[in-house]
Amino acid sequence: MHSNVLWVKYSTKTIIMKRSWIFFFMLLAGDISFAQQKITNPVLNQSFPDPTVIRVEGKYYAYATNTGANKKWMNIPVAVSTDLQHWNVVGDALSKKPTWANKDFWAPHVLYDSSIKKFVLFYSGESISDSIGKCLGVAFADNPEGPFVDKGTPLICGETFVNIDPMAIIDSKSGKKLLYWGSAHLPLKVQEMNNDWTAFKEGSVAQPIVYPNEERNYEKLLEGAWVHYYKGFYYIYYSGNNCCGPQSNYAVMVARAKNPFGPFETLGTRRKNKSSVILEKNKFWHAPGHNSIFSDEKGNFYFAYHAIPIDPDGKVRDFNKRVFCIDPIRYKKGWPVVGSGQ
Repeated sequence: MHSNVLWVKYSTKTIIMKRSWIFFFMLLAGDISFAQQKITNPVLNQSFPDPTVIRVEGKYYAYATNTGANKKWMNIPVAVSTDLQHWNVVGDALSKKPTWANKDFWAPHVLYDSSIKKFVLFYSGESISDSIGKCLGVAFADNPEGPFVDKGTPLICGETFVNIDPMAIIDSKSGKKLLYWGSAHLPLKVQEMNNDWTAFKEGSVAQPIVYPNEERNYEKLLEGAWVHYYKGFYYIYYSGNNCCGPQSNYAVMVARAKNPFGPFETLGTRRKNKSSVILEKNKFWHAPGHNSIFSDEKGNFYFAYHAIPIDPDGKVRDFNKRVFCIDPIRYKKGWPVVGSGQ
């Protein structure tokens, strides 16, 4: 395990000792993060792929792609923490499989919708039909740990793994309920949903927003969309190319827009260097990716993701062990900066 690099360059006491104008202009620039917690990775040293984290009444809940935990197989394992460092897998959020899918319950996303007073789980699963591939599903619960109950039919189905990795937001500007998803060498998409999340809004259409093969690295396949609204911009984080196995080659990229439907400008376009990567492999971690973003009670942002450990001798012993990691994240000059992952 390795300690993360923190970005708290100035404590409150130290800033007071400086001239007040230094503090003022650093605050305007967005370069100060107050009391971001020191975290040692991995926070959960077992397979916990595609982690989504939410905060509910002083506790943090993390949800992951189907995996083994507590000596049994779980469709959507859920882990709980009070301090971000220590996590315990407490159960299976989707303990009962939906009628339309029998395996591959991938990339869950959970939010709480106060208008319907429910926790809402979005996920993908493999159709029971031999002629259909992956489908997107939605399930509901009264508590963050579940059990979540599927609505009974999928939201959308398609060939291979086109319809995976759902992520939903309630747009703070318009109030629209939006779903982002996509993979399988096709563009990431967004579409408006109805008020209770049980279907796409009548008359709405899926709009492509970020396209593969626009940059030189990691973009043959894009997936794992995550949208974070911050200071007037919708930031879309996404991962590519290959998440898993001996041929894994994965990283996180970012683009931003003034509208949740785009057009999105990639970081590579802004940099003029054709690289939108903000997190990729280093000497400690192989194939990091599929992130979510959440905040603590003080408003500090954190970046949750999975990564494959690299041993001190530089070798990967288990390409299927995607452990749960958390780094601080801040925005600097309008773009995100993620911790070192060390």
